[in-house]
Amino acid sequence: MFEDNKSIKVLDCTLRDGGYYNSWDFPTDLINQYLEAMQAAGVDIVELGLRSLINKGFKGASAYTTDNFINSLVVPEQLSVAVMINGSELVGETPLESVLSTLFPVKAADSPVDVVRIACHVHEFVNALPACNWLKERGYIVGFNLMQVAERSREEVEALSLEASKYPIDSLYFADSMGSMNPLQTSKIISWLRKHWEGPMGIHTHDNMGLALQNTLQAVNDGVTWLDATVTGMGRGPGNARTEELVIEVADLKSININMVPLMSVIRSFFQPLKNQCSWGSNPYYYLAGKYGIHPTYIQEMMGDSRYSEEDILAAIEHLKLEGGKKFKLDTLDSTREFYIGEPRGSWNPTDIFEGKEVLLLGTGPGVAEHRTVLESYITKNNPVVIALNTQSSIAQSLIAFRVACHPVRLLADCSAHAQLPQPLITPASMLPDDVLDALKDKKLLDYGLSIESDTFSFGSQSSVLPTSLVICYALSAITAGKASKLLMAGFDGYSADDPRNSEMNKLLKLYASQEHALELLSVTPTRYEIKSQSIYGLME
Repeated sequence: MFEDNKSIKVLDCTLRDGGYYNSWDFPTDLINQYLEAMQAAGVDIVELGLRSLINKGFKGASAYTTDNFINSLVVPEQLSVAVMINGSELVGETPLESVLSTLFPVKAADSPVDVVRIACHVHEFVNALPACNWLKERGYIVGFNLMQVAERSREEVEALSLEASKYPIDSLYFADSMGSMNPLQTSKIISWLRKHWEGPMGIHTHDNMGLALQNTLQAVNDGVTWLDATVTGMGRGPGNARTEELVIEVADLKSININMVPLMSVIRSFFQPLKNQCSWGSNPYYYLAGKYGIHPTYIQEMMGDSRYSEEDILAAIEHLKLEGGKKFKLDTLDSTREFYIGEPRGSWNPTDIFEGKEVLLLGTGPGVAEHRTVLESYITKNNPVVIALNTQSSIAQSLIAFRVACHPVRLLADCSAHAQLPQPLITPASMLPDDVLDALKDKKLLDYGLSIESDTFSFGSQSSVLPTSLVICYALSAITAGKASKLLMAGFDGYSADDPRNSEMNKLLKLYASQEHALELLSVTPTRYEIKSQSIYGLME
């Protein structure tokens, strides 16, 4: 155990890290209650937000954390005030000194800010380090937060510590950015940084695997004295070490008494309801992301998007595990841009099975199972070509002639199921990634290609151009290109009127219907979509 426990500092960065959920727009009354709670709970430093020159879209006061804003608050004398700069703003085209002089126009003696922390990716670190000298000369306490070092080699981390040792940094932090570390790895990173860095160290942990507090306490054992936490763990994705737990542990280490009542009160009145609404905190998805070194923002984005089902998220994690997901890029989640780029490629002509035929397209909604008996009777009597989206299996397998699937994430989720289903699969086989093709190697694939172009439906003989890779659009394009004579739809129940998926689908169906060769869309089971509807029961007469 580290002996100098009195030197331990708890830094609460709720208003900075938690701002990703509410655009840094915290009510002033709440902030003042929070500040009182921090003082009572034994917190040493509060990071009231970011300080930034970037102004795109609305963000609240804690995205800029100006001196005027801080001066409008009631900050207890016992609390030091910190702000954070993103290192990316210091290493751009604008000279570092110019950026800093704009962000910090006065010296520390004339500012309510005591501590300035700079968050850097590894590639930004060396170029951002001179900011330390500039800030120290003006009286500020300076911390540097190294991000994603857990994914670096020993040689790289030791080289970073050597660079840090050349500057008068007050605290060298490292962040478990992916939430992938355990206590053993935490100790290892600390030992690597200690190769050249002899000054105070800090740690910022993420709770993907439920180890944020444990890793923080292990760091204390290894001599780390600056400890980050947030109230209820509020922070991007799985969140951080929880302040309400860390202050209890630190109070024991420092043999001091703290008052938790104000903190628990502000949690009850504000932070817990917001957590219930925004759902930060660890879960199995974040656990897997931490285990495989995937940026937690991927999980946060998918969990906040109603288009991603449970199997979609798990499949995306599996793909990111293979392809690499250490740096978040929104385009990576838009799988259509990753997989279906360039000219569409295909080798199969859908007229082989659809030309002149009536087609019954089975969606994935509950309407298929609810009306199974009559649908099966209709198929037996009228012999349409029956196509099922994805793995829809609510009617007898013997009545389904083909399946259709194209969305890469959904295909990843359903590969094992498709391998067991007997029907040939209509899919853009020649455009799929190797991991999907390997999983479907024993499956008969009908290769109809696609490419993505906004607001476009174009039906080619072996491929189509579509506005999205949603399977309904792909199925409609193949059936239309195949020159079917009639199209019935079952199981396209739709969503509630206020669900954005409903309006999104109506827009796509309207776009399809406006095309020159589009077929009339006729739903034969209940639907909320804006398409023509008849009863499958009436069609049996």
